[in-house]
Amino acid sequence: MTGAYALGGARIFDGRRWHDDSALLVRDGAIEGIASIGSVTDRPMRFVSGGMLAPGFIDLQVNGGGAALLNDEPTLASIRTICSTYARFGTTALLPTLITDTRETTARTVAAGIEATAAKVPGFLGLHLEGPHLSVARKGAHDPALIRPMDEADLEALITARRHLSNLLTTVAAETVDPQQIARLAGAGIIVSIGHSDADFSTVAAAARAGATVATHLFNAMSQIGNREPGVVGAVLETESLFAGLIADGIHVHPVSIDLALRAKVGPGRIFLVTDAMSMTGTDLKTITLNGRTIHRADGALRLADGTLAGADLTMIDAVTLMHRQVGLPLEEALRMASTYPAEAMGLGAERGHLEIGAVADFIHLSDDLTVQGTWIGGDQMFAV
Repeated sequence: MTGAYALGGARIFDGRRWHDDSALLVRDGAIEGIASIGSVTDRPMRFVSGGMLAPGFIDLQVNGGGAALLNDEPTLASIRTICSTYARFGTTALLPTLITDTRETTARTVAAGIEATAAKVPGFLGLHLEGPHLSVARKGAHDPALIRPMDEADLEALITARRHLSNLLTTVAAETVDPQQIARLAGAGIIVSIGHSDADFSTVAAAARAGATVATHLFNAMSQIGNREPGVVGAVLETESLFAGLIADGIHVHPVSIDLALRAKVGPGRIFLVTDAMSMTGTDLKTITLNGRTIHRADGALRLADGTLAGADLTMIDAVTLMHRQVGLPLEEALRMASTYPAEAMGLGAERGHLEIGAVADFIHLSDDLTVQGTWIGGDQMFAV
């Protein structure tokens, strides 16, 4: 992440607007600006071949990749594998995600995350602990035998972990983790996300007032909108402060439902894209195991033997493409859902999710048909076709 260079040869989308006949200016791992190509005389000029340069994708829910599953091997090596795998698909920052597991596995995961922070693993943004303090009624693929209430030791362990991690997000059910606990977590700098929850509207609203700011995979594993009870989905769409992750694979949520949610969402909290991807991504694996249960990969989906969806067979560029081509969003907005909005959900909007002056130099090169051609993290190229 040293030195200065300019990168031209493509249209540049800085997260807000397009720049033509321009070059992206990078110095020591940060964006120094965007300038007309002819004006660049103070640094080496490099070129890509057409297409577009855009902010790198930020994925806040990644269970595994490249045959590494965090639950199976909560190690620094697994985190490196997961981060490097998704760089091939345009993800420049991610939260490796631990699905509900034992106290021991959770502790090992936190230790691995602390190691990754110290090692400055490219693409490692922090950790997402999805559970175990969830609702059994909305367990999804989580093992109900491992779901449990949050006690004081759990809460203190999360607060301690946050002191040693750049970022920490935890998914909890609004009805099992009370507002006082949420307030303590949020006060310690932990991003609290409501998910795997069967709560009613008022319970979610109370969680948001206490400091919860995100919802995990909107529509999935949560109470739905009813005519007399809006449920978690209704609360997320109505509550201004709540951001929400969305698995846009065309399987977890119907494109029409996605469109309705986008039109209904009250801001400034936004809906952003996540993959919820498993260890199959970047491999030819057809089956894996999670907590002793087999997950099968077929027809673009990952399922347990009983048909329950268990993560997604998805990359961020796939999700962006679906949002643009099937849901009908302008490309700019689909790109923001994969970069700007997740950065804002983590409180990192000043430095990530865009290519304005002072931002971290995380960016991608896309072809006109939305194929990832190159990925840069901290100004260093990590992947090229």
